[in-house]
Amino acid sequence: MVPFLDLHEQYAGIKEEIDAAIRRVLDSTCFVLGREVEAFEAGFAEHCGVRHAIAVNSGTSALHLALLSAGIGAGDEVITTPMTFVATTAAILYAGATPVFVDIDPRTRNIDVTRLESAITARTKAILPVHLHGLMADMASIATTAANHGLIVIEDAAQAHGAEHRGRRAGSIGRLGCFSFYPGKNLGAYGEGGAVVTNDPELAETVRTLRDWGQTAKHHHQLKGYNYRMDALQAAILGVKLAYLETWTEARRARAALYDSLLATSGVRIPCSDDAFRHVYHVYAVELAGRDAARQRLERAGIGYGIHYPVPVHLQPAYREFGHGTGSFPAAERFAAQTLSLPIYPELSPQQIERVCRLLHDLPDEMAA
Repeated sequence: MVPFLDLHEQYAGIKEEIDAAIRRVLDSTCFVLGREVEAFEAGFAEHCGVRHAIAVNSGTSALHLALLSAGIGAGDEVITTPMTFVATTAAILYAGATPVFVDIDPRTRNIDVTRLESAITARTKAILPVHLHGLMADMASIATTAANHGLIVIEDAAQAHGAEHRGRRAGSIGRLGCFSFYPGKNLGAYGEGGAVVTNDPELAETVRTLRDWGQTAKHHHQLKGYNYRMDALQAAILGVKLAYLETWTEARRARAALYDSLLATSGVRIPCSDDAFRHVYHVYAVELAGRDAARQRLERAGIGYGIHYPVPVHLQPAYREFGHGTGSFPAAERFAAQTLSLPIYPELSPQQIERVCRLLHDLPDEMAA
């Protein structure tokens, strides 16, 4: 068996520290916000290379509050990608704004920066790029386009903890960056969690106020806020795991490099790599035309896999209101039809990777991407 993800093995390696952190919270009886959350916020801000991190209860909440704090609301348009988890689009709608989709670059699978200009209208307020699978979008080009048009950039870095573009960390380039700590993420909680990061003290204070019912002091509500607070147990767990994140990230990158070398002549299309980017491989996704046959082969061999994501957002029934049909964003649709995510996590052994690659190496030519 080769699991797609093995959180049990990760926990076993840090069990004593995790258990001690949990006991510390239980002994304190401070279960929501408090010192554990503040300590994690300080550590995560340092990790991202920013001045402020505000911990919240999910990545979706992080996106929602980032948009609200930036003044985005009814009548505004936010440019984003259809190749993402639906939370990106949902958060735009939560803020009262309208998502405007731009197709992906087939090479990077991130938003195609050459198509941004044509998507901008008088109602455009922000660009919300997604760093898909742990590879940052071309933030240099996005920042230039945004500056030329007076737009706000908010990074969806839910899959990109520690990723870099030209030496700058995910979340540190836009006005705000948003992270998820869902258990399967590179930095995952033992439940839900998220964070907004920024260098802007005013935006940070707005997010901090909004996450706690709009309170600036107990029972003094200056804003119409939300119950988006992080609980102390998750913060304590994340604080332990944050100390290992760089080691785990390099382990992921080493395993991705092994995949790259073993699959180089397989006929399947591997993720792109570029010296300007530090890819952190939350997902290692290949592309192949015969995905269903490959899935069956993996299943028979007891090998886990995923598909991120089989249906682009614009083709999801819940978002038909925007009027996009098949063919609207062909690069995203082609990728959705051919993508297959292979096991990748720090504890994955070279022998397990070799086993996966052997099964993909002798696929018929017509099954290659």
